[in-house]
Amino acid sequence: MSAAADHQTVETSRRALAARLKAAGNKSAELDARLLAGAALGLDLTGMISAANRTLTAAEADRIEALAQRRLAGEPVARILGNKEFWGLPLQLSAATLVPRPDTETVVERALELLRADGAAERALRIADLGTGSGAILLALLSELPHAHGFGTDISAEALDTARQNAAALGLADRATMINCDFGSGLVGPFDLIVSNPPYIRTTEIPDLATEVRDHDPRAALDGGADGLDAYRALISHSAGLLVPGGFLVVEIGRGQEADVEALMTAAGLSPTGPPRADLGGIPRAVSARRLPR
Repeated sequence: MSAAADHQTVETSRRALAARLKAAGNKSAELDARLLAGAALGLDLTGMISAANRTLTAAEADRIEALAQRRLAGEPVARILGNKEFWGLPLQLSAATLVPRPDTETVVERALELLRADGAAERALRIADLGTGSGAILLALLSELPHAHGFGTDISAEALDTARQNAAALGLADRATMINCDFGSGLVGPFDLIVSNPPYIRTTEIPDLATEVRDHDPRAALDGGADGLDAYRALISHSAGLLVPGGFLVVEIGRGQEADVEALMTAAGLSPTGPPRADLGGIPRAVSARRLPR
Protein backbone atom coordinates (compact mmCIF):
# COMPACT_ATOMS: atom_id res chain seq x y z
CA MET A 1 0.00 0.00 0.00
CA SER A 2 1.38 3.39 -0.97
CA ALA A 3 2.07 6.21 1.43
CA ALA A 4 -0.54 8.28 -0.39
CA ALA A 5 -3.17 5.60 0.18
CA ASP A 6 -2.42 5.87 3.89
CA HIS A 7 -2.82 9.66 3.65
CA GLN A 8 0.84 10.06 4.59
CA THR A 9 2.03 13.64 4.57
CA VAL A 10 5.42 15.07 3.69
CA GLU A 11 6.26 15.32 7.38
CA THR A 12 5.01 11.88 8.45
CA SER A 13 6.85 10.34 5.51
CA ARG A 14 10.07 12.07 6.53
CA ARG A 15 9.67 10.91 10.11
CA ALA A 16 8.96 7.34 9.04
CA LEU A 17 12.08 7.32 6.86
CA ALA A 18 14.19 8.71 9.71
CA ALA A 19 12.91 5.97 11.99
CA ARG A 20 13.78 3.26 9.45
CA LEU A 21 17.28 4.65 8.96
CA LYS A 22 17.83 4.95 12.71
CA ALA A 23 16.69 1.37 13.24
CA ALA A 24 19.24 0.30 10.63
CA GLY A 25 22.03 1.95 12.66
CA ASN A 26 22.33 5.18 10.68
CA LYS A 27 23.92 7.82 12.91
CA SER A 28 22.68 10.72 10.78
CA ALA A 29 19.16 9.37 10.25
CA GLU A 30 17.30 12.67 10.71
CA LEU A 31 19.52 14.62 8.33
CA ASP A 32 19.61 11.84 5.76
CA ALA A 33 15.83 11.49 5.83
CA ARG A 34 15.34 15.23 5.28
CA LEU A 35 17.82 15.32 2.41
CA LEU A 36 16.42 12.26 0.69
CA ALA A 37 12.78 13.24 1.08
CA GLY A 38 13.60 16.74 -0.10
CA ALA A 39 15.42 15.38 -3.16
CA ALA A 40 12.55 13.05 -4.02
CA LEU A 41 10.04 15.90 -3.75
CA GLY A 42 12.21 18.67 -5.19
CA LEU A 43 11.99 20.67 -1.97
CA ASP A 44 14.63 22.48 0.07
CA LEU A 45 14.38 22.84 3.85
CA THR A 46 11.99 25.78 3.63
CA GLY A 47 9.86 23.92 1.12
CA MET A 48 9.74 20.83 3.34
CA ILE A 49 8.49 22.95 6.24
CA SER A 50 5.91 24.74 4.11
CA ALA A 51 4.61 21.50 2.60
CA ALA A 52 4.78 19.49 5.83
CA ASN A 53 1.04 18.77 6.00
CA ARG A 54 0.51 18.07 2.32
CA THR A 55 -0.54 14.53 1.45
CA LEU A 56 1.89 12.69 -0.79
CA THR A 57 0.88 11.38 -4.18
CA ALA A 58 1.58 7.75 -5.00
CA ALA A 59 4.39 8.81 -7.36
CA GLU A 60 6.01 10.93 -4.67
CA ALA A 61 5.81 8.10 -2.16
CA ASP A 62 7.42 5.78 -4.70
CA ARG A 63 10.28 8.22 -5.31
CA ILE A 64 10.97 8.53 -1.59
CA GLU A 65 10.92 4.76 -1.21
CA ALA A 66 13.35 4.28 -4.09
CA LEU A 67 15.87 6.60 -2.46
CA ALA A 68 15.25 5.01 0.94
CA GLN A 69 16.13 1.58 -0.42
CA ARG A 70 19.41 2.87 -1.84
CA ARG A 71 20.36 4.44 1.49
CA LEU A 72 19.37 1.36 3.47
CA ALA A 73 21.61 -0.68 1.15
CA GLY A 74 24.57 1.45 2.23
CA GLU A 75 24.85 3.95 -0.59
CA PRO A 76 26.02 7.34 0.78
CA VAL A 77 23.57 10.22 0.62
CA ALA A 78 26.06 12.24 -1.41
CA ARG A 79 26.15 9.48 -4.05
CA ILE A 80 22.37 9.32 -4.17
CA LEU A 81 22.05 13.08 -4.52
CA GLY A 82 25.05 13.34 -6.84
CA ASN A 83 26.59 16.28 -5.01
CA LYS A 84 28.49 17.23 -1.86
CA GLU A 85 29.56 20.50 -0.25
CA PHE A 86 33.28 21.05 0.36
CA TRP A 87 34.81 24.26 1.77
CA GLY A 88 31.37 25.80 1.38
CA LEU A 89 31.36 25.01 -2.36
CA PRO A 90 28.69 22.77 -3.96
CA LEU A 91 30.40 20.03 -5.97
CA GLN A 92 28.97 17.51 -8.40
CA LEU A 93 30.14 13.90 -8.05
CA SER A 94 30.53 10.99 -10.42
CA ALA A 95 31.35 7.30 -10.10
CA ALA A 96 35.02 8.16 -10.76
CA THR A 97 35.37 10.62 -7.87
CA LEU A 98 35.66 10.29 -4.12
CA VAL A 99 33.01 11.88 -1.96
CA PRO A 100 34.90 14.90 -0.53
CA ARG A 101 35.21 14.65 3.24
CA PRO A 102 35.65 17.32 5.92
CA ASP A 103 39.03 15.80 6.87
CA THR A 104 40.39 16.82 3.47
CA GLU A 105 39.68 20.49 4.20
CA THR A 106 42.73 20.22 6.50
CA VAL A 107 44.91 20.16 3.34
CA VAL A 108 43.33 23.42 2.18
CA GLU A 109 43.79 25.00 5.60
CA ARG A 110 47.46 24.02 5.79
CA ALA A 111 48.20 25.21 2.25
CA LEU A 112 46.61 28.61 2.86
CA GLU A 113 48.41 28.92 6.19
CA LEU A 114 51.79 28.34 4.53
CA LEU A 115 51.13 30.74 1.66
CA ARG A 116 49.86 33.52 3.91
CA ALA A 117 52.76 33.17 6.33
CA ASP A 118 55.11 33.41 3.36
CA GLY A 119 53.36 36.52 2.02
CA ALA A 120 52.49 34.69 -1.20
CA ALA A 121 48.70 34.52 -1.07
CA GLU A 122 48.18 37.64 -3.21
CA ARG A 123 50.64 36.65 -5.90
CA ALA A 124 49.85 35.10 -9.29
CA LEU A 125 50.55 31.57 -8.06
CA ARG A 126 50.66 28.34 -10.05
CA ILE A 127 49.00 25.48 -8.16
CA ALA A 128 48.78 21.78 -9.01
CA ASP A 129 46.38 19.26 -7.48
CA LEU A 130 47.65 15.74 -8.21
CA GLY A 131 44.76 13.26 -8.43
CA THR A 132 42.16 16.01 -8.34
CA GLY A 133 39.01 13.86 -8.59
CA SER A 134 36.04 16.20 -8.31
CA GLY A 135 38.44 19.16 -8.14
CA ALA A 136 37.59 19.74 -4.47
CA ILE A 137 40.98 20.82 -3.12
CA LEU A 138 42.00 22.78 -6.21
CA LEU A 139 38.73 24.70 -6.50
CA ALA A 140 38.68 25.45 -2.77
CA LEU A 141 42.15 26.98 -3.08
CA LEU A 142 41.26 28.97 -6.20
CA SER A 143 38.20 30.34 -4.39
CA GLU A 144 40.56 31.75 -1.74
CA LEU A 145 43.41 32.82 -4.02
CA PRO A 146 41.98 35.18 -6.65
CA HIS A 147 45.24 35.61 -8.57
CA ALA A 148 46.16 31.91 -8.74
CA HIS A 149 45.85 29.51 -11.68
CA GLY A 150 45.41 25.84 -10.96
CA PHE A 151 46.13 22.58 -12.75
CA GLY A 152 44.28 19.41 -11.76
CA THR A 153 45.53 16.00 -12.86
CA ASP A 154 43.84 12.62 -12.81
CA ILE A 155 44.20 9.28 -14.60
CA SER A 156 40.41 9.17 -14.97
CA ALA A 157 38.94 11.13 -17.87
CA GLU A 158 35.52 10.86 -16.23
CA ALA A 159 36.82 12.42 -13.02
CA LEU A 160 38.35 15.28 -15.01
CA ASP A 161 35.04 15.89 -16.77
CA THR A 162 33.41 16.18 -13.35
CA ALA A 163 36.14 18.57 -12.16
CA ARG A 164 35.69 20.74 -15.27
CA GLN A 165 31.93 20.89 -14.68
CA ASN A 166 32.51 21.95 -11.09
CA ALA A 167 35.02 24.62 -12.12
CA ALA A 168 32.53 26.01 -14.64
CA ALA A 169 29.63 25.98 -12.17
CA LEU A 170 31.73 27.89 -9.64
CA GLY A 171 32.94 30.46 -12.17
CA LEU A 172 36.52 29.21 -11.93
CA ALA A 173 36.92 27.57 -15.33
CA ASP A 174 39.18 30.35 -16.66
CA ARG A 175 41.67 29.65 -13.86
CA ALA A 176 41.48 25.84 -13.74
CA THR A 177 43.10 23.52 -16.28
CA MET A 178 42.49 19.77 -16.09
CA ILE A 179 45.09 17.34 -17.45
CA ASN A 180 44.75 13.57 -17.97
CA CYS A 181 47.92 12.05 -16.50
CA ASP A 182 49.28 10.08 -13.52
CA PHE A 183 49.93 12.54 -10.68
CA GLY A 184 52.51 15.05 -11.98
CA SER A 185 53.82 13.06 -14.92
CA GLY A 186 52.16 15.31 -17.52
CA LEU A 187 52.95 18.66 -15.93
CA VAL A 188 55.61 21.23 -16.67
CA GLY A 189 56.71 23.36 -13.73
CA PRO A 190 57.48 25.36 -11.88
CA PHE A 191 54.65 25.42 -9.32
CA ASP A 192 54.40 27.47 -6.17
CA LEU A 193 52.14 24.94 -4.45
CA ILE A 194 51.33 21.28 -5.05
CA VAL A 195 48.56 19.52 -3.14
CA SER A 196 47.16 16.00 -3.18
CA ASN A 197 44.78 13.63 -1.46
CA PRO A 198 46.20 10.39 -2.86
CA PRO A 199 45.04 6.80 -2.32
CA TYR A 200 46.60 5.72 0.99
CA ILE A 201 44.67 2.65 2.20
CA ARG A 202 46.67 -0.57 2.38
CA THR A 203 45.32 -3.08 -0.12
CA THR A 204 44.64 -5.68 2.58
CA GLU A 205 42.59 -3.16 4.60
CA ILE A 206 40.12 -2.28 1.85
CA PRO A 207 37.73 -5.20 2.60
CA ASP A 208 37.38 -3.86 6.16
CA LEU A 209 36.34 -0.34 5.15
CA ALA A 210 32.81 0.89 5.78
CA THR A 211 30.32 -0.20 3.11
CA GLU A 212 29.78 3.41 2.06
CA VAL A 213 33.46 3.71 1.15
CA ARG A 214 34.38 0.17 0.09
CA ASP A 215 31.44 -0.37 -2.24
CA HIS A 216 30.90 3.14 -3.58
CA ASP A 217 34.17 5.09 -3.76
CA PRO A 218 36.39 4.24 -6.76
CA ARG A 219 38.99 1.66 -5.73
CA ALA A 220 41.72 3.48 -7.63
CA ALA A 221 41.21 6.45 -5.31
CA LEU A 222 41.54 4.25 -2.22
CA ASP A 223 44.18 1.59 -2.87
CA GLY A 224 47.64 2.77 -1.83
CA GLY A 225 49.36 -0.58 -2.36
CA ALA A 226 50.81 -3.05 0.10
CA ASP A 227 52.01 -0.43 2.59
CA GLY A 228 49.66 2.40 1.57
CA LEU A 229 52.56 4.53 0.32
CA ASP A 230 52.73 3.77 -3.42
CA ALA A 231 51.05 7.02 -4.46
CA TYR A 232 53.30 9.12 -2.19
CA ARG A 233 56.42 7.64 -3.76
CA ALA A 234 55.24 8.75 -7.19
CA LEU A 235 53.78 12.16 -6.38
CA ILE A 236 56.59 13.25 -4.05
CA SER A 237 59.15 12.34 -6.71
CA HIS A 238 57.18 14.31 -9.31
CA SER A 239 56.70 17.26 -6.96
CA ALA A 240 60.37 17.60 -6.09
CA GLY A 241 61.09 18.37 -9.73
CA LEU A 242 58.07 20.60 -10.30
CA LEU A 243 58.21 22.96 -7.33
CA VAL A 244 59.80 26.38 -7.57
CA PRO A 245 62.55 26.91 -4.96
CA GLY A 246 60.63 27.86 -1.84
CA GLY A 247 57.46 26.16 -3.09
CA PHE A 248 55.26 23.96 -0.91
CA LEU A 249 53.88 20.43 -1.10
CA VAL A 250 50.87 19.56 1.08
CA VAL A 251 49.36 16.05 1.13
CA GLU A 252 46.63 14.27 3.02
CA ILE A 253 47.71 11.16 4.93
CA GLY A 254 46.07 8.23 6.66
CA ARG A 255 46.34 7.47 10.35
CA GLY A 256 49.93 6.81 11.43
CA GLN A 257 51.55 7.63 8.08
CA GLU A 258 53.17 10.95 8.98
CA ALA A 259 56.68 9.64 9.72
CA ASP A 260 56.84 7.55 6.55
CA VAL A 261 55.57 10.36 4.32
CA GLU A 262 57.92 12.91 5.87
CA ALA A 263 60.82 10.49 5.31
CA LEU A 264 59.88 10.22 1.62
CA MET A 265 59.76 14.00 1.37
CA THR A 266 63.17 14.38 2.99
CA ALA A 267 64.68 11.72 0.75
CA ALA A 268 63.39 13.66 -2.29
CA GLY A 269 65.15 16.83 -1.13
CA LEU A 270 62.14 18.52 0.45
CA SER A 271 62.12 19.93 3.97
CA PRO A 272 59.06 19.17 6.20
CA THR A 273 57.47 22.37 7.50
CA GLY A 274 56.62 21.61 11.09
CA PRO A 275 54.29 19.00 12.60
CA PRO A 276 51.34 17.64 10.58
CA ARG A 277 48.08 19.55 10.84
CA ALA A 278 45.39 17.56 12.63
CA ASP A 279 41.81 17.18 11.49
CA LEU A 280 38.78 17.89 13.69
CA GLY A 281 39.17 14.47 15.29
CA GLY A 282 42.72 15.28 16.37
CA ILE A 283 44.29 12.87 13.86
CA PRO A 284 47.37 14.11 11.96
CA ARG A 285 45.96 14.62 8.47
CA ALA A 286 48.00 17.12 6.41
CA VAL A 287 51.77 16.79 5.98
CA SER A 288 53.67 19.60 4.30
CA ALA A 289 57.17 20.22 3.03
CA ARG A 290 59.07 22.91 1.17
CA ARG A 291 61.63 22.88 -1.59
CA LEU A 292 64.44 24.85 -0.04
CA PRO A 293 65.31 28.14 -1.75
CA ARG A 294 68.64 28.14 -3.54
